[in-house]
Amino acid sequence: MTSLFDLSGRVALVTGSSRGIGNSLARALAEAGATVVLNGINAERLKAA
Repeated sequence: MTSLFDLSGRVALVTGSSRGIGNSLARALAEAGATVVLNGINAERLKAA
């Protein structure tokens, strides 16, 4: 699948990224080339993400 966006060199901070929509968004941003910073309440879930 071809990426619609090239986010190389960009940094994205995704809050609530340990599960659900936040996790899906973080994965999509990473696939588009962004450096992704994960943020959430549960540290164990963040480590697993």
